[in-house]
Amino acid sequence: MSNVIEQKKQVVDEIAEKLQASNSIVVVDYRGLNVAEVTELRKQLREAGIEFKVYKNTLTRRAVEKLELTDLNDALVGPNAIAFGGEDVVAPAKILNNFAKEHEALEIKAGVIEGNVASVEEIKALAELPSREGLLSMLLSVLQAPIRNLALATKAVADQKEEQGA
Repeated sequence: MSNVIEQKKQVVDEIAEKLQASNSIVVVDYRGLNVAEVTELRKQLREAGIEFKVYKNTLTRRAVEKLELTDLNDALVGPNAIAFGGEDVVAPAKILNNFAKEHEALEIKAGVIEGNVASVEEIKALAELPSREGLLSMLLSVLQAPIRNLALATKAVADQKEEQGA
C-alpha cells in the first residue's frame, strides 16, 4: 500500500517540477480525437520541443495546490492532456490553437503563462501573436526605416545638386 502512495507522490512531484520549469502550459480536452490525430498533434508538439502528457486529474490537482495555482483546478475535470512549453512561451498555445481550428474535438481549457493562470481567451490571444522570429523581423524593419529614409533623402539631395551643377 505504501509503495503505491510513494509512486503517486513521485508523480505529483514530477508534475510540479514540470509546471515550475515550463514558461507556458496549456490544458486541453482531447476527447473525440482519433489515434492518428493525437499522433499528429504529438508530432507537431515534439518538433517544437513541447512535452504533451496525460496525468490523472487528482494528481495534477495536488501538484497545482502545491504550487498555489488553484485557479487551474476548474479546468481539471474530465480527460485532460497538458502541453508543457519550453523557452518559447507562444509555441504551445499557437500549435494547439491551430490544431483546434482544424479539429473541433480538441478543446483548449486553460493554461499557465509564466506562473500566472490564464483563461481560454488569453491562451487564444497569445496564440494569435506572431512567432518570436516574426516579432524580431518587425522590430528590425522598424529600426531600418529611419536609416533607409535618411539614405533616400541624401540621394535625392545629391541628385538635385548634380542637376543644378549640370
